[in-house]
Amino acid sequence: MIGAIFAGMIVLLLLAVPICVVIAMICLIPYGLDPTFAASPMFILRNMVSGLDSITLIAIPMFVLSGIIMARGGISKKLFNVFSYFIGDKTGGLPCAVVITCLFYGAISGSAPATTAAVGAMTIPLLVSLGYDLTFCAALVAIAGGLGVIIPPSIPFILYSMNSGASVGELFIAGILIGVCLMIYAVYYCKKHGEDKEKLHENIGELREKGFLRVFLDSFWALLSPVIILGTIYGGICTPTEAAVISVVYALIICLFVYKTLQPKDLYAVLREGVETYAPILFILGAAQAFSRVLTLTQAPQELASVMGSTFTSGIALILVINLFLLFVGMVMDTGPAILILTPILVPIVTNAGFDPVHFGVIMIVNLAIGFVTPPIGNNLYVASTLTKLPVTAIAKKAVPFMGAFFIALLIIVFVPQVSLLLVR
Repeated sequence: MIGAIFAGMIVLLLLAVPICVVIAMICLIPYGLDPTFAASPMFILRNMVSGLDSITLIAIPMFVLSGIIMARGGISKKLFNVFSYFIGDKTGGLPCAVVITCLFYGAISGSAPATTAAVGAMTIPLLVSLGYDLTFCAALVAIAGGLGVIIPPSIPFILYSMNSGASVGELFIAGILIGVCLMIYAVYYCKKHGEDKEKLHENIGELREKGFLRVFLDSFWALLSPVIILGTIYGGICTPTEAAVISVVYALIICLFVYKTLQPKDLYAVLREGVETYAPILFILGAAQAFSRVLTLTQAPQELASVMGSTFTSGIALILVINLFLLFVGMVMDTGPAILILTPILVPIVTNAGFDPVHFGVIMIVNLAIGFVTPPIGNNLYVASTLTKLPVTAIAKKAVPFMGAFFIALLIIVFVPQVSLLLVR
């Protein structure tokens, strides 16, 4: 029965059936094979509806809406200016400023494609005008945009927390580690290929002519946004859901009344974009909740854990195989559905092998985040391609060294659990 479920999933995915329909249809396979099976169509429908009745899930549309408001309000430009002020004239300074901006903006939006779009639309034209290679800039933004899902409270972390029961509120150290690895390669690339120092000094000179106080005050409210969102969570003041609502209110106040980059007439378009973005996720969430219940009834996690436990006696071998599996999944499936489908299967397996579920959550999401820059899915690649009109394959090729930095960080995260668990413990 378990084999039939996964065979059916593969066939439907190869037929390009929408993922929410795939998940719902494979839930019916056990009942179709055995009419006495408890998961009847009505049972599945009830679980799809009841699975959405969760306070935790409210955080997702709120963060989606907050990210859209801040993207339209130009928050990413404010963040980039203040980082550029300090390091823009250093070797690799502006590319590093892009990575740091993605770290900050990712903490606000919680979405990798949203981070890529918001930061890329503003920074790519600037970097190209200063002499940087267009393909390098596109690859940099595409790979750094993946940090948007590694800095909690990201949407994938919320989904993982909801499905595993693990608390993932303080796991931003892994994102910082990956950001540092990306910046090291960016500096190396700029040293190797050179930079137009004259243009750089002229550009940063214009920014510094404004004076630090003016640049800081202009960026202050943008810098404060991730501090408020993350600070309330890490300080134990708010849950991620409450922080998500705060982020929407804060974004509206800043963009409407402080920076005045949005007008009240723009809110309809913002809300419409938010609904269009979240509605497909909603169907996937409901179907995934039902799928999780079906897996429990078939005892699939226990059977897989038994098989993998007898096959891989070493915990290291097991986690390496799971890493390779997750890397492949990230290449062919979006992060959200992958987490919803695989979490109830893999968490019992790694827990039995002695891995902390919080540590594994970081491993899982970092692996899947690499999928944002690997074809055929590679959402960030397509966003960067849209921004630059470059072929996806050209951007992917240029992103390979950045992915090497990502892999180095992943290995550190896998074999040094303290990177993920320092603040939790």
